[in-house]
Amino acid sequence: MRFVVECVVDRVHRATHGADGSADDGNAVVEFIGVTLVLLVPLVYLVLVLGRIEAATFAAESAAREASRVYVRADTAEQGDGAALASVELALRDQGFDDDAAQALDLVCSADPCLTPGAAVEADVSIRVALPFVPHFLRRAVPLEIPVEASRVAAVDEYRAAG
Repeated sequence: MRFVVECVVDRVHRATHGADGSADDGNAVVEFIGVTLVLLVPLVYLVLVLGRIEAATFAAESAAREASRVYVRADTAEQGDGAALASVELALRDQGFDDDAAQALDLVCSADPCLTPGAAVEADVSIRVALPFVPHFLRRAVPLEIPVEASRVAAVDEYRAAG
């Protein structure tokens, strides 16, 4: 009878403590949380950073394209400047960036005056994407921004009246 009791106790001990006799009281939960923190948090941060860079790419591309288009369709250079700045500001705001449109846009003309028939107008847009969740005191010490740039060229219609 004593042998049967010892066998039952041994089986219960193995079932609760494992075959090697070590206790796993909650270690799986701790290991899961540790692995999750080590792998999942950096992965989520990487997805956030890549999302902001992709948004900046969309904003810069559409801002440069529309700025060059509206500039060459304007009647005067002053109207073209205003329309190009407005289109850049709209494209940046659409993707959630609050950069100054006047600093982000650079217009380069191939002729003087800029709207000479047959000339080309190049719009260069540059945006700086700050890494998310980085404290401001650290940004002042180390530049933690990713530059995103786009450029587009549009031709002034050859058959328009010179203006």
